[in-house]
Formats: sequence, structure tokens, C-alpha cells
Amino acid sequence: MCEDDHGNGMGRRALFVTGAAAALTLGSVTFASGADAADGSGTPAGGSETRTVRGTLPTGSPDFVYLPVEVPRGVREIRVAYTYERPSVPAGTAGNALDIGIFDERGTAPGGRGFRGWSGGARTEFFVRGDDATPGYVPGPVRAGTWHIALGPYTVAPQGLAYEVTITLTYGEQAPTPEPVYPPERAKGRGRDWYRGDCHLHSWYSDGRRTPAEIAALARAAGLDFINTSDHNTHSAHPHWADQAGDDLLIMLGEEVTTRNGHVVALGTDPGTFVDWRYRARDNRFGRYARQIRGAGGLVVPAHPHATCIGCAWKFGFGEADAVEVWNGPYTPDDEVALADWDGMLVASVRSGRDWIPAMGNSDAHRDPDPVGTPQTVVLADDLTREAVQDGIRAGRSYVAESKTVSLSFTASGGRGEHAGIGERLHVDRETPVTVRLEATGVPRCTVRFVTDQGVLFTSAPLPVSGSGTVEWRTTASYAAYVRAEVRHEVAAGPLPGALAAFTNPIFLGASGAADG
Repeated sequence: MCEDDHGNGMGRRALFVTGAAAALTLGSVTFASGADAADGSGTPAGGSETRTVRGTLPTGSPDFVYLPVEVPRGVREIRVAYTYERPSVPAGTAGNALDIGIFDERGTAPGGRGFRGWSGGARTEFFVRGDDATPGYVPGPVRAGTWHIALGPYTVAPQGLAYEVTITLTYGEQAPTPEPVYPPERAKGRGRDWYRGDCHLHSWYSDGRRTPAEIAALARAAGLDFINTSDHNTHSAHPHWADQAGDDLLIMLGEEVTTRNGHVVALGTDPGTFVDWRYRARDNRFGRYARQIRGAGGLVVPAHPHATCIGCAWKFGFGEADAVEVWNGPYTPDDEVALADWDGMLVASVRSGRDWIPAMGNSDAHRDPDPVGTPQTVVLADDLTREAVQDGIRAGRSYVAESKTVSLSFTASGGRGEHAGIGERLHVDRETPVTVRLEATGVPRCTVRFVTDQGVLFTSAPLPVSGSGTVEWRTTASYAAYVRAEVRHEVAAGPLPGALAAFTNPIFLGASGAADG
């Protein structure tokens, strides 16, 4: 059972919760007429009114609880603050965590037409008005009608989740909404070349702590040519990046769509694109939103698919993925599992003849000391434009490096001058000798491994302390359907491989057909 107790004599309602995936709507919060207030019969024009709602959500609450707010005419600003109890819980039990956002009078229907902002659990209060809004929220008119405060009980303690929401309406003339300006889709590139990027970054427009200016400065310092904005469940930051773009930095716009069954980066969508997140894998809705991302010019990239945080592991499958984020932030055991899982997908693509899914790496940086550009995806693109970079990522013409100091060249060649690079296919007969060659810089004392559909078939001696070296290996298409390269740090002891310094997407060997992307 969920109880909500509206202050100011507004009464009490008891509502029964059924099903964790369903949404629950509480009783409405009402205010005096804004028009009457402006006429002097209620709150004076330019004044404000406040209502407070208290309630308790039990364990097993739905993913989203909506609090309707009847907004009268004449309101210029809506401000919301909330708190909730965080009681002690037994070891191994999740405590309370409550997210928040708001939808305007256009409603809460899937697709988010009425979406006006989301801060998750990053803020305890927010405001929306015509000319401005709290980071994470979208400025614009505060029109009369039923608005909905969206509460997301992310986890609920055994004692329940007791909350208090305070809504304040300020009356007066609406402020004009500024016309948004977005970053250009092109920077001054070098023609067809390798470009470095980080496509998973968080600013203070969601749960990050850095401004766009701070992120852009760190991106330039990390040697990046492009970045993609990916704040959680909001597109509100899109107009705030234009001033940070330049000839030397392409800024693409996106969102980290943060569901209860995993996160996906919408990479390089059209400016102002919002992608809804209010579904689970069992709702069978993800395909619809993946198509929306692509329809808006973006790529669908499941993020940190084996992360262990609640709701972070990817549960939607990879049938809609354009690429997958295998390396997320500083290299950890989660990334090792993701790398192995991706390699299994490569094997399955060879076996079935299906298209293969390229891998990429991003920093997922939120705040100091999170490094921007660790790791970074290095993409072979025809130019430094949104479309060209996306084409390179989609085709798998890329490798992942831990920093700007790491550079790789990875090729395969046949005996008659046949040649292929990362993400390509070397068309040779099954028994034709193939030479695989990796040139690396910036990787002192690292070991090179060549991985195929059979597993690791070659491991080099450690590279020189200078960090530069060349490694070659000979094989055939009958022995290796693909080859990809891993560059790993030394490990002090034990059988496990060292952490990655870099890895490449595969080169496929043999006749065309199976696994061509």
C-alpha cells in the first residue's frame, strides 16, 4: 500500500500498488486560480503558493509514481523540493533511493512529449520557468493544466520509503524562452584520418559535477577530436554546448538512456532529441526507442553491459545495437567480462553469417578525479563530421586506447598484395598465407595478443621500454576466421592477463559473406 498525505487540509488517500513495472498515480495537488490571484481575490500577483505532500512507498513499488499538480493560469515558475528517509538496513539489503523529474500539461505518455526534466537522485530541488531551468530541466512556458512530478523509487528499504515533496508556484508574467543554439556538425578535420573521441560523458546537467566548459577543456587536454554528450535521461544540455565547439573539437549530442534493465548511449542524435527510458526488458519496448535513436541520426550503443550497479547490466539483448561499449572508464574486471562476451558475439556472427557488432570504449567521466578520454575510441573517418565519425564507428574502423599516448596500426595482408585494415575483410583463399602486423607506440613493456575465433593464438614478448614496437604473426583463413589485437600491461604475478592498454576491432579473413558488417 502507498499512502499520500497532502498538507493544507487536502486529505489523504490510500492506493494499492500492483506490479513492479506499472506506474502509479497519486491524488492531485491543487492551487488557487492564478487568474483570480492576479485579480487580487487570492494570492497577490507576483506572489507564490506552496503545497507539501507526504507519503510512504512500500517495497515492491512501481518503477514510477506520478504526483499530479493542477497548475492554474498565471504561473511563471514551478519549483519542487523533496526529501526522503534513509533508514539503516541489514547488510546486503538495498536502502532507499528516490529519483525525481517532471512532465508538463502534455502528459506522461510514453515517448515523453510532456517531458520537462529529470535529475534522478542528483538534486533535492529544481525549478522550471520560461527563460531558465535547473540543469537537467528544459526551460519554457509554464502553461495551465495538469503537470506530473515523476518519482522513481530506484530502491526501497524494508521499512518503506517515506518522502516529502514541496511544490511552489510563483505567479506573474511569463518570461520569453530563448531560441536554442546547438554545436555545428562539422569541425576542421584532416580529411580521411584517425580521430580520437570519448562518447560517454556526464555534465552537471545530470549527475556529473563538471560544466560543459570544463569537460571541453579536459577533452582538448586528452587529445580528443570529438566528444558525445550523454547525460542521464535528459536532453536539456544540448543548447549549452555550442560555445564549447571549435575547429579543433567536434561536439555531438546524445543521451544516456538509463532504464532499470541497463543503459544505452544514444550517440550523435539530432539536437533536441529526447529518448524515453521508462520501460524494462519485459515490456518489449526497446526496439521502438532504438529505432527512434536511429531515426534521429544517432547510433545505439549499449553501455557497460556487465556493470554490477543496480539496474546497470544490459538485459535487452544486442539485436538493435550499432556498437557496444566494451571498455568503460579505468579498466576493471567488469570490462574483462564485457570483452570476453563481445568476443563470443564475434564467434557467433562468424558461425551464423550475421552482421557483427563493433566495440568501443569511453570514459563515463562524471567528476574529479574521473579522467576524460580514458579510454578513448580512435576512429578512421573521412572527415571530422558527425556523419563521418558515426560511419567509422558503425563499420568498426576503430580501436580503443587508454590515452592519447597510445597509437596502433593493425593490418592483414596476403601473398598477392591483398590488404585489409581494422574492421575490414581480407579476401583470400582459405589456405593462403596471411601476415598480421601490429605497430604500436606509447605502450612500454606491454604484451601483444592476437585473438581469433579459436581464442588467443599468439602472445608476444614484452615490447621495449621505449613503448614502440612491431609484432607480426602468420596464419590462414582456415585457421582464423578473424583476428583482433590486444595490447596489455605487464602483470606482476598470476595467470590472469594484465589490464588493457588498447584493443582493436577485428579484421576478418577469407571469402566475403559471413560476418561482413
